[in-house]
Amino acid sequence: MRWVGIFYNPRSAVSRKDEYRPTLVKTGATLGANGTIVRSVTIGEYAFIGAGSVITRHVKPYALIVGVPARQLGWMSAHGERLNLPLTGAGQAICPGSGLDYRLEHGLVCLASRIQPTPLVKGR
Repeated sequence: MRWVGIFYNPRSAVSRKDEYRPTLVKTGATLGANGTIVRSVTIGEYAFIGAGSVITRHVKPYALIVGVPARQLGWMSAHGERLNLPLTGAGQAICPGSGLDYRLEHGLVCLASRIQPTPLVKGR
């Protein structure tokens, strides 16, 4: 015997397009499979979101985020390497894959300077 399910959503007929809010994923961000991002959240440049994570807040640039609900575990470089930086405070790290210098100041990571220029294109 074969069962066929019929699902009915009574709210689907209600138009709520005026409630749409923008969700912004910035340049270089990596989103893992089956992740959920709630509305009106911004994912920062080169942020790394782990598979299955539920994003309920804005994500800082270069942040490594995982879990349900998502929490920050660390920092990632634009080259996709984990940076040896504290979550808070100040610090400096060099990306092992690219040689680029990153700095943590005021709770944000930024690219400081190029130490050993390496293209971010794989295969080179």
